[in-house]
Amino acid sequence: MTPTVLLTLIAATVVSAFMAWTIGAGSTGSTPFAPAVGANAISTMRAAFIVGIFGFAGAALQGTSVAEAVGGDLIQGVTLTAPSVIVALLVAGGLMAVGIRTGYPIATAFTVTGAIVGSGLAIGGAPAWDKYAEIGVVWILGPISTAAAAFALASILPRDDVPDTYSIPLVAGAIGAVIANVEFAVPGVGMTSPAALLAAPIPLGDPISRAALSLLIAAGVAGLLHRRMRECVTCGMFQFLLVMGAVVAFSAGASQVGLAVGPLLPLTDPFAIPTAAVVVGGGLGLLIGSWTGAPRMIKAVSQDYASLGPRRSISALVPAFLLAQIAVKYGVPISFNQIVISAILGAGAAVGGATGISARKFGLTVVAWIGSFLLAFGIGYGAMLLV
Repeated sequence: MTPTVLLTLIAATVVSAFMAWTIGAGSTGSTPFAPAVGANAISTMRAAFIVGIFGFAGAALQGTSVAEAVGGDLIQGVTLTAPSVIVALLVAGGLMAVGIRTGYPIATAFTVTGAIVGSGLAIGGAPAWDKYAEIGVVWILGPISTAAAAFALASILPRDDVPDTYSIPLVAGAIGAVIANVEFAVPGVGMTSPAALLAAPIPLGDPISRAALSLLIAAGVAGLLHRRMRECVTCGMFQFLLVMGAVVAFSAGASQVGLAVGPLLPLTDPFAIPTAAVVVGGGLGLLIGSWTGAPRMIKAVSQDYASLGPRRSISALVPAFLLAQIAVKYGVPISFNQIVISAILGAGAAVGGATGISARKFGLTVVAWIGSFLLAFGIGYGAMLLV
């Protein structure tokens, strides 16, 4: 390895680590527990500590699919070079910094994807149209479906004729069934789900066994929360809100780590560095970012959730979790800012739009999302032509 190659690899790693820290301090670290902090269910510092742990776990156990998609599926025909990776991450990080400075959240997935596609095309790559179509469907339909689901839940949970002691445990049971079928990286086994592991020794056939176990887990989770809420409705509601914060933090780590370390994979392949090791390193960056930078952001974001209350906060987090898991499964880079803002709008619209976000600011945010993608693409392409 020549000194030049070594220096560019080190530079790319440093920029990637900074991206991981920024993501951990921003959307991944601030969003999941903001509802619980806004509802006074947990302190800010404790929320930052827990979100860091679960974000790291999600990155380590589920982060490979998005990382591999970002590193190898966005451009065809060429392998990303160290200069193209550095340019892409610097462009994405710079646009994120502008968004933080101006108060308009920039979608991380938009900037990273745009910058990588732009720099990849500049070095002679071909467009990956099938992957772009898949990403476009999730980016367009995802926020719409998330907002609609949040609106539906927020319209049902506060109703007087739907008691909290039944409605919220039913939602918790459904989340339990989903988690039972979420695939994780298990050492010595590979990607598998809790239901699949438990169903393996049952002689009923895999689909039947997994379905039966999923229903059993759902019933158990719903029963436990129902019992708790019969003792104390508010306590049970807050506990479920904390659990939702944890699973959203886990999903955020799984989906967002790939945006930071995915571009590094083409550079580490020649050295036979396992993808899992790179992803774990990115997870550590998210962890440090959550612990050192997230408390301030959590305080700011929690003010938006405070007007929603615990029921509508749950309504916003549930669809955000589901969409994040769908994106992780199919290796689609997504932005948690986009998901959560859409969910907040949906949940807030159930009470006449009391979301804490004005229509003007939301419109400017959407323009910023689209503009950041186009700007990242243009700068990434132009910068690589100059390099």
